[in-house]
Amino acid sequence: MNLKPLGDRVIIKQDDAEQTTASGLYIAQETKEKPSSGVVLAVGEGKVSDAGERLPMPVAVGDRVVYGKFAGQEIENEGEKVVILRADDIIAIQA
Repeated sequence: MNLKPLGDRVIIKQDDAEQTTASGLYIAQETKEKPSSGVVLAVGEGKVSDAGERLPMPVAVGDRVVYGKFAGQEIENEGEKVVILRADDIIAIQA
């Protein structure tokens, strides 16, 4: 990956959209909902506090996370779709 997130930003490989419903019906490409989960590919150095100290990032590379539905910016990097968002937009780490 040739991207390095700055500050408190995180790069996530978004999970694939569901192809079928629970009952087995295929979902049309236009109606698929954008997933809001994925795997962390890279993390920035962290936020700088008002006192000038660097705060640790709450996630690490390899963590599976859930983030806000409308969070971040989706881009394509080296043929792969990724999402860049702030660490504050991450809702949970999946165990």
